[in-house]
Amino acid sequence: MGRGTYSGVKGQINMAEDNQKQDLSVTTSSILEIRQIEARILKEVYDSLRERYGKAEAREILEHTISKAAIAQGKQLAELVEGKPDLDDFMNIMQMWTRNGALEIDILKSNATQVNFNVTKCKYADMYKEMGLGDIGDILSCNRDGLFCVGYNDEIDFKRTQTIMNGATHCDFRYSLGLANSDSGDDE
Repeated sequence: MGRGTYSGVKGQINMAEDNQKQDLSVTTSSILEIRQIEARILKEVYDSLRERYGKAEAREILEHTISKAAIAQGKQLAELVEGKPDLDDFMNIMQMWTRNGALEIDILKSNATQVNFNVTKCKYADMYKEMGLGDIGDILSCNRDGLFCVGYNDEIDFKRTQTIMNGATHCDFRYSLGLANSDSGDDE
């Protein structure tokens, strides 16, 4: 698949190579499906690293590797946007992570400079726990969220104080762009 430009309309991409528009929701796997495939492989890698280096070092190596992948994914998706992506652009690609009910979200605020939402149901956390990977689920998915922003638009500020993966009732996602010292409040 070649590089293209993001049209910003319902997740469609105009591909430069073949000039075809593709709807991401139809033509690509969901992020949940991708994470499940990755987890099957990474489980074996993590187990080998843990046996050889111990749990702490294995977690550190896994976290470092997945951090680089999250930043790279952010850069890839940023290249599909004309100009520097803002939070409206981010919300246009959000369906990649939520497809097939992977996340249930209560959106509290959404515009070009601020997005606040709570995840109230997370199939990613459920999947990792079912796979026996609950102890590294944060590394496999949760920790990617802020790092994705580094690659997507490093001016996006991401804050989260809790996750379902780590036992909370919900995940609190707070994104801001160009809001100096924003309180990223829950209302509005």
